Amino acid sequence: MLRTNALQFQYAGGQPLSFPDIDCKKGENWLLLGQSGSGKTTLLHLLGGLLPPLSGHIEVGGTDMAQLKSTALDQFRGKHIGIIFQQAHFLRALTVKENLAMAQQLAGLAIDHDRIHTFLDRLNVGHKLTAKTDQLSVGEKQRVAIARALINQPDIILADEPTSALDDTNCDEVIQLLEEQAAAVDATLLVVTHDSRLKAKFSNQILIG
Repeated sequence: MLRTNALQFQYAGGQPLSFPDIDCKKGENWLLLGQSGSGKTTLLHLLGGLLPPLSGHIEVGGTDMAQLKSTALDQFRGKHIGIIFQQAHFLRALTVKENLAMAQQLAGLAIDHDRIHTFLDRLNVGHKLTAKTDQLSVGEKQRVAIARALINQPDIILADEPTSALDDTNCDEVIQLLEEQAAAVDATLLVVTHDSRLKAKFSNQILIG
């Protein structure tokens, strides 16, 4: 489902970064572990189609993402890849419901109000449907960010440092929530982190750095 080969990236003026090959099957849960500065977030952005690789290949469901350009890449990402960033980014002028509807529109899909309601209810934030995102607590923002990543029922879910600022109890709850929601849409989950507490929670692991 998610496969890379000989992947490299280079920032302007920097040395090329090389990443290990990845082969994640449909429905599997993976942990990508590395210290700060090891290139974890860069790799996540490459996998999500947010950065172009210097060399190598990224395949999602058999599609080579390097062959997709501009609008086609944006729509492919919107349909097949859900990304949960370390800091949730919402359109502050829009409500929770409107932010999720925007995710559907950007993927070239029709707005499905029933699905929006269902996902928000499943994540226990259905009562925040018409709230602006700056009115949400940190935990509510995190759940809405998960709902937005899942709304188009993606094949791949990428989560960037979802537990780094959480205590042990909330860490366990977030990982359980991610695993449950990934299973609900039969998606491959890849958690990118430096949080060593997660090592015991994932049998499939990739170490970088």
